[in-house]
Amino acid sequence: MARPETIDRPAPARARRGQHPGIALTVIATTQLMVVLDVTIVNIALPHIATALKFSTTNLSWVINAYALTFGGLLLLGGRIGDILGRRRTLICGVLLFCLASLLGGLATAPWMLLGARALQGVGAAVASPTALALIATNFAEGPARNRAFGVFSAVAGAGGAIGLLAGGMLTSWLSWRWVLFVNVPFGIAIALLAPLYINDSERRPGHFDLPGALTGTCGMVSLVYGFIRASESGWTDTWTLGSFALAVLLLTTFVLIEARSVQPITPLHMFRDRNRSGSYAMMLCLAAALFGIFFFITLFVQDILGFSPLRAGFAFLPISAAIIVAAQISARLQIRIGPKPFMVTGSLLVTGAVAWLTRIDVHSSYVGGVLGPTLMFGFGMGSIFVPILITAVSGVAAHESGSASGLLNTMQQVGGSLGLSILVTVFGTASRNAGRQQTARFLAQATPGQAAAFRRSGQLPPPYADQVLAHGIASAFEMGLVFAVLAALLAIFVIRPRQPAATAAAAESQDSPPMAV
Repeated sequence: MARPETIDRPAPARARRGQHPGIALTVIATTQLMVVLDVTIVNIALPHIATALKFSTTNLSWVINAYALTFGGLLLLGGRIGDILGRRRTLICGVLLFCLASLLGGLATAPWMLLGARALQGVGAAVASPTALALIATNFAEGPARNRAFGVFSAVAGAGGAIGLLAGGMLTSWLSWRWVLFVNVPFGIAIALLAPLYINDSERRPGHFDLPGALTGTCGMVSLVYGFIRASESGWTDTWTLGSFALAVLLLTTFVLIEARSVQPITPLHMFRDRNRSGSYAMMLCLAAALFGIFFFITLFVQDILGFSPLRAGFAFLPISAAIIVAAQISARLQIRIGPKPFMVTGSLLVTGAVAWLTRIDVHSSYVGGVLGPTLMFGFGMGSIFVPILITAVSGVAAHESGSASGLLNTMQQVGGSLGLSILVTVFGTASRNAGRQQTARFLAQATPGQAAAFRRSGQLPPPYADQVLAHGIASAFEMGLVFAVLAALLAIFVIRPRQPAATAAAAESQDSPPMAV
């Protein structure tokens, strides 16, 4: 007869290491690929989504932000859920929620339906992603097997952005924009079916969920982002704009107070006491703003102004993804000899130069002359920074807190990208309105009576004039992006202190988190 404690506390499924390691790793890596891929796969479909669901250009950014905000805001809570309830179960629940949200998003017939689905996708991703990484330690023995598994996981995380851009282009061109969401469903169902068979669960740890912290933090960021996007359309004195900013201040202040008093906070505030770690978090916040802005606005430029098809637009982004991957590999190999600071300084200066180059974009810019050069420079800069900024974030952190330190960095990337994109969209909206008035006056001065009457009925400027407005707005947005890039460079130069290569090597060996999504 079984002992009572065996019934009350069933042991988790033990690792069947060596039996089916390939299948287990494939399931885990595919989970991460889905999560990373959805950061970029939707970018290519944005112009088609705008046309189908009648999004304005400024509100279109919510298709990206709704996912990134819930993903980043709940990422640390997702890791805590896996620790308390069991990582395999949490992974399956997160993947199924992600699939359901993808299906609902693909079926959306109105903007609010798509945005709700994207937010729900972010929740599913926040639950699934941290547990996928943690399950590698559960399913692979320490040593070469685990190191190889982490290598595969990191490669998938690094290449996911490029795969998403190509997949988004192919699906949008060959099927429709809805398939950039539908494609997740069969993969998610396969993961949910295979995970119980080939992935072993983890020990459950006692603890509690910091739901008040997660909700106030996430809702505060949503309110702040909404305030910026509302201001881009309705102005800074609009009642809803001012109300959303006031609500954001209230919620974020409450969030800090909750975290300061919580026994098990979702965001350990003491992580920010270290100068280097705080500097790396602030750098990621600024760099993510520039990264999200480039993906968003260059997508609009190459499709709406240069006339690229979605597939061609996907290929147009391959150089930046390739540059990021190559530069990341080089910087990773040279960390032990050189240390992180030279790469952080050089990378941030390359990013600054690239964004400054993009501020010169206009309606006459070609892909080779106006897009390829600066995006390649940007890719090499970002790739040089990813590994050293992760090492700096986890350096000197106790082993049991390394997950929180690297998780905070990923959170900073998603939240910083959303906040930065909303600010860039605000600048874009203001500049576009001013340029629109000028181009409208110019058009009406040159138009025939019939053309003027057609414009008054539709409210739409003909392509040559509309392209001028769009290009001017994009260039203005990149001017704001340049501010973020300069701030990142200043942080790298003056805030991040040099570390000895030996300390850097020890930090690199102790951390087991994948590179950030690109």
